[in-house]
Amino acid sequence: MSAGDGDRAVDDVDVETAWQGLSASPRSQLVDVRTRAEWTYVGTPDLGPIGKRAVLVEWQTFPDQTVDPRFAERLAGELKALGVQPEDDLFFICRSGSRSLAAAKAMAAAGYTTCHNVAGGFEGPLDEDRHRGSAGGWKAVGLPWLQS
Repeated sequence: MSAGDGDRAVDDVDVETAWQGLSASPRSQLVDVRTRAEWTYVGTPDLGPIGKRAVLVEWQTFPDQTVDPRFAERLAGELKALGVQPEDDLFFICRSGSRSLAAAKAMAAAGYTTCHNVAGGFEGPLDEDRHRGSAGGWKAVGLPWLQS
């Protein structure tokens, strides 16, 4: 790794741009870094219509919310098993875009060169009633998702 690799830029993309990128490139991947509780109770992006599945790797563990020190190692293993290369597009998503940005930066520092933060996330920002899921994000724009 050369000097400055840890400073690779991570751009913000909206959910529609993420969906287009995932649809257009066979090796692009969506990485959902929310907690197991969120995947179970809130739902997950459904990439079945484009012949893929989201990679689910927690950035922070539930319930203590500490960052997983092995996150980059765990995710790199998952990506390798899927045939994803370090130069392939990786789209990181969380609830609203904060944890996913940190996770994308960690993977950029680990040598993945095309990391994107899905701004707005899965549920988007709070609406006027202080609820998520209607004011923006994956669910609000009508992209496919599943709930267990």
